[in-house]
Amino acid sequence: MDSPTHKPKSLSINLFYLFLLLTTNLLTLFLSSTFYSSSTCSLNPITTTISTATDPISTNSNFADQESDTDLPHEFSAFTSGQLLPFGFNTNFDSDTIYPPVGKACTQFPNELRRYMIYSVNGSCPDDELLAQKLLLKGCEPLPRRRCRPAAQPNYDEPYPLPESQWTTPPDTSVVWTAYTCKNYECLINRYRTQKGFDDCKDCFDLEGREKTRWLQKQSNGVDFSIDEVLATKKPGKLRIGLDIGGGVATFAVRMKERNITIITTSMNLNGPFNSFIASRGVLPLYISISQRLPFFDNTLDIIHSMHVLSNWIPTTLLHFLMFDIYRVLRPGGLFWLDHFFCVGDELEKVYGPLIESVGFNKLKWVVGRKLDRGPELNEMYLSALLEKPLKNSW
Repeated sequence: MDSPTHKPKSLSINLFYLFLLLTTNLLTLFLSSTFYSSSTCSLNPITTTISTATDPISTNSNFADQESDTDLPHEFSAFTSGQLLPFGFNTNFDSDTIYPPVGKACTQFPNELRRYMIYSVNGSCPDDELLAQKLLLKGCEPLPRRRCRPAAQPNYDEPYPLPESQWTTPPDTSVVWTAYTCKNYECLINRYRTQKGFDDCKDCFDLEGREKTRWLQKQSNGVDFSIDEVLATKKPGKLRIGLDIGGGVATFAVRMKERNITIITTSMNLNGPFNSFIASRGVLPLYISISQRLPFFDNTLDIIHSMHVLSNWIPTTLLHFLMFDIYRVLRPGGLFWLDHFFCVGDELEKVYGPLIESVGFNKLKWVVGRKLDRGPELNEMYLSALLEKPLKNSW
C-alpha cells in the first residue's frame, strides 16, 4: 500500500503529462492547418487560374516560357481550368464552377496547339488562320478562346449595302489573304479557268457564272430540284428559318433571302475566304465543320439543305450521328433537302439508303441518277432527296 507522502508527487506528475499532451496536440493542429492552407493556395487550379489571368492585363507579356507541368500552353490552361462563379453555387449550372469547353482532340496535337495558344495577351493575335483551321478540322473544335485581336486589313472597306451586296463581288480590302493561294478576288473568280488541280467549290466566287442560275429551275436529269419546287411542298410562309450545311458562298441562302426565308450557312475556308465572302453578301456564315454538333436547340428549324458535302467521304458512323443531329434540330414537319449526295456503285442500296431510312424521315422525293463528271467508268451515283420530319409522333 502507498504511503500518504507519495500522493502529492504522483498528482504533480499526472498534471505535467496532461499539460504536455495538450500542448503537443495544439502544436500539431496548428502546424497541419498551416501546411494545408499553404498547399491549397499553391495547388488549387482555380486559384492559380485567377491569379495568372489577372497578371497579364498589366504586363501584356508573352507566355512562351510559362507552360504548365503537362507541357500545355499557359493560356490554354488559363482558359480551360475551372472558373469559380463570383456568386457561388448556381442552380442553373448545378455547380459553383464553369469549365470552358474545347474540342477533346486539342491536346492530341500539342505542337499545333502550342503554336496557336502562345501569343501576347491584350496584343495582336498571330496571323495564323491556316493553323487554326487545321486544328479545327483535326477535331480541336471548338477552338479555345484567345485574349488577343485577330488579324485584319489595315484599310478595311465596309461592305456594299443590301440588296446590292448579294450579287456584287466584295472589295479585296475586306479579306486577310495570307492563308490562301489567291491574293485577290479576281484570282478567285478566274481560278477554275487558270488553275490546275482541285480546290473546294472552285468556281463559286464567280457570281456571274453558275452561281447566277443555281436552284432556279428544275433540270431534266431529275436530281436537280428547284427552290420553288421544294417550297411548294409546304403552305406559303411555313418555311421561315433554316440551315445550309457546307453552303459554299451562300448562294442558296441569298436565293432564300429573296423569298423572305433566313438561312445560316456553314462553311470552312478551304483555300478561299468563304466566310468573309458570305458575310459580305449580307447573309449569315457559321464557321463549323461537319463534325461539330449543330448549335441549335431541338425542334426549331424549318428547313436544312446540304449539297455535295454530305457524301461517302464522311466515315459512316460520323454520318449516322450527323443525320440524327439534323433530325434533332428540325421541327416536326420540317424539311431536309439532301442535294446531290454521291457514292459509288451499290453503296446507296447497301449502306447509305438504309442509314438514311433508319433516322425516321418521311420521303417526299427520292431521285437517283448517274454522276458522270469524272467519267462513267467510276460508276458514281447521285441521290437527291426531300425528306420530312414527321409532323406527328416524331419522337
